[in-house]
Order: sequence, then structure tokens, then C-alpha cells
Amino acid sequence: MILCIDAGNSRVKWGWLELDDAGASRWSSIATVSLIEFAAASDHVNPFSITHEAPERIVISNVAGEGAHQLLVNWTSIFDVEPLWLRAETERCGVRNRYERPEVLGPDRWAALIAARSLHNGASLVVNSGTATTVDMLTAEGEFLGGAILPGVELMRFVLNEHTGRLPIAEGRQSDMPRNTIDAIETGCRHAQAGAVERMYRVFRDRAPAPLCIVAGGAGRSLVDLLTMPRRYVENLVLDGLARIALSERAAVR
Repeated sequence: MILCIDAGNSRVKWGWLELDDAGASRWSSIATVSLIEFAAASDHVNPFSITHEAPERIVISNVAGEGAHQLLVNWTSIFDVEPLWLRAETERCGVRNRYERPEVLGPDRWAALIAARSLHNGASLVVNSGTATTVDMLTAEGEFLGGAILPGVELMRFVLNEHTGRLPIAEGRQSDMPRNTIDAIETGCRHAQAGAVERMYRVFRDRAPAPLCIVAGGAGRSLVDLLTMPRRYVENLVLDGLARIALSERAAVR
């Protein structure tokens, strides 16, 4: 059993990967809680231990800062295994990182790229839509060429509320012709997300013929419906990448 943990800016998601004797793997369970709920969990109820026994391996992506890091250290310390804290590298699992400083690429983006490489053997535009939205270009040969980062829908709403004449922050309805302020904000934020992805796709398409847009993240389900290019929604892309990394580490020591 392998425990994969993805700590984002607003939530913690983890999955238990079950391995059979033939080497096949499947998710036996996946759970998500808000970062606030995770921090407030009772010391007597470890969220990782209530459903499963000790894992063989633990791999963690954390972009939520030092506070989340310490919580994850506390909760995983009950297991007799040292976690792999994912950091981006120059190359892993067939993906080559062309960032100017490869090590500063977010571990969630790195894991998503590795998952995309295993899911699709052609070029991929890898989109992860959550608190922030990232749009990353991965060639058919496994080269990560670069990508864009923009605020996610909820963050856009919050900024409009905080830095204008107190525009409402409530979630509205995306509409072709919004006729109230809440729907106008919602429509504008969602068009901004889709527009950024579409523009990045056009840039990438000049370098890599017919890329597939792979969309993930909590806001990805609504985003994918607004896009026009060939696309696919993958619910657990970062966890899938963490699992791929853990399995490669496991194979390397056998």
C-alpha cells in the first residue's frame, strides 16, 4: 500500500494506492478535506490511519507552506517509513524539466506533468484549476517547455470584492449575457480562465501539433466545458503523478 498526499493552498487530498501480487495498482480510497479542517483535526484521530494500516511508501506534494508541512510531519510520523517530499528535478519518469531553475517548479505541477506523460503519448497542455490555475506545455517527447500561472475563479472573486467598491463575492451563474452583477463577475472570471487556456493552447499548437488539453483540479470540471480544443478531465491528476513517482522509486530498489 502506498500513501500519496497532495497538500494545496486550500485543501489536502490523499489516496491509498493498493498493489496486487501481479504488480497492478488501483486507488482503494481517496479523501479530500479543507486545509482548515485538516489543521483542526483531533490529535486522537489521525486522518491517514483511520482507514488503513501502515503504508509501504509515502510521497507528498506540499505547496501550502510550513504550517501544512509540520502537520503532515506529525500525521505521517506514526508510520515506520520516511516520506518522500517531492521536489521538481531536471528529469523524472520520462519528463524533462526546462524551467530556468528546475527545482523551483511547484511539486504539484511536476506531479501533474508526470501523470500527463503516462496518460497520453502525444503533446499535452496540462491545466490544473484550483486556488490558482496553472497551464503547462508538455511535448510528445516529454519536454516541459514552460507554463503560465493565474488566479483561480474563487481568488478572482475575492480580489474584486476586496479591491473594488465591495463588489459581491457570492458565486453567480455563468451566462452568455449576464444581467446582474453577481452573474457578470462569475462570467468574467470563467471567461478569463478559459481565455488564458485557449491562448496558451494556440501558442503551444505552433510548437506541437494537435496537443490534448488535460484538465484537473477542483474547478476543472466547470472549466473543461468552456474549452473548445480536444480536452479530457482527469479527477486525480496530481495523485496519479505521485503514484507514478512512488512506483518508479519502488521498482528502482528491486
